Amino acid sequence: MAAAHQRFCVAEERSGHCAAVDENFLYVWGGYVTIEENEVYLPNDEVWVYDIDCGLWTMHLMEGDLPPSTSGSCGACINGKLYIFGGYDDKGYSNQLYFVNLRASNKTYLWKQIKNFKGQPPTPRDKLSCWVYKDRLIYFGGYGCRKHNELSDCFDVQDASWEEHVFWGWNNDVHVFDTNTQTWFQPPIKNGPPQPRAAHTCAVLGNKGYVFGGRVLQTRMNDLHSLDLDTWTWSGGIEVKGVKPKGRSWHTLTPIADNQLFLFGGLSPASVPLSDGWIHNVTRSEWKQLDHLPKDIPRLWHTACLGKESEVMVFGGSKDDLFSLDTGHCNDLLIFQIQPYSLLRLCLNSIGKNASKLERQISWLPTKLLQEVLKRITFWSANEYRKEKRKLSEEKGNDFA
Repeated sequence: MAAAHQRFCVAEERSGHCAAVDENFLYVWGGYVTIEENEVYLPNDEVWVYDIDCGLWTMHLMEGDLPPSTSGSCGACINGKLYIFGGYDDKGYSNQLYFVNLRASNKTYLWKQIKNFKGQPPTPRDKLSCWVYKDRLIYFGGYGCRKHNELSDCFDVQDASWEEHVFWGWNNDVHVFDTNTQTWFQPPIKNGPPQPRAAHTCAVLGNKGYVFGGRVLQTRMNDLHSLDLDTWTWSGGIEVKGVKPKGRSWHTLTPIADNQLFLFGGLSPASVPLSDGWIHNVTRSEWKQLDHLPKDIPRLWHTACLGKESEVMVFGGSKDDLFSLDTGHCNDLLIFQIQPYSLLRLCLNSIGKNASKLERQISWLPTKLLQEVLKRITFWSANEYRKEKRKLSEEKGNDFA
């Protein structure tokens, strides 16, 4: 049992973390948990790696220019490098940019802070989001602080310290970092941008950067906008047909096809954690709710990444309203099958689930196919182990209820 526990270990519970997929691995870094009513930031020198084929987690230590342990940082992957920008810790808001090469040949994960850049970075902030386009990181919005001489129309003030001349509030500016030239710049924006916001979500389809919802002043929105990432032209609020999702913050939006976006979870305007899933078809400009999703797995401030067969992998987040009951941080990986799997994937899954019945025949398979089958056997073994462990944990909790 101890060996199984070590082999089938899982990344720790967390919310407000960063995640990215590269070469069939899911990487998770940062975030925070609550221990005895204290917010505790996860170690900055650890990255958890999930092998999507075999379903196993491993933890790797990191070195180099370690970023501060934060929540609300914005993570994105370009050409095998994970970039982390912004975030919040005990010292306040950050506007530092770091990256780590996920494809290092010796599997040494070495953080580097980008210091010798050109241009001006965004002001410090967290709960922002970004688009990745043409090797550029394009950041939008977020909540943070500004000095008096940095105030502008793209900033809605919530609070201020007149003594220190510091203001806190929401942003709606766009900042671009070109990873090839190591340059920050603000593009010439056309048309009016969405209202300043934070805890929104962004996704790219073609040359359009979409943004949905988020916290705007004292409410949570359900508006949809797009930015042309070639001409820097905002669409204005996109009119949609029929029903649409309720307003929310701390949700995710994932591109799942050339013209479709998958929306999941978040926190409603009434501060209710959400577990609904929706697909937006940008061609028809309409939302469709997915009725087959479980209704009892709310998540907010989680991450969502796309797998190789258009499955959406949701990790971590909270099942509670973080403002009133900050104890429900999760570490399970929810996998949403949005489109039919390939015939090969279906066959591999069937063999993996029934490995004990097919034990003799499996050894007859060709070497390459056998390797794929063994990965799926491990995947379903790990899945069953975690499911049983979760069941025992729930039963133990009920005994003390």
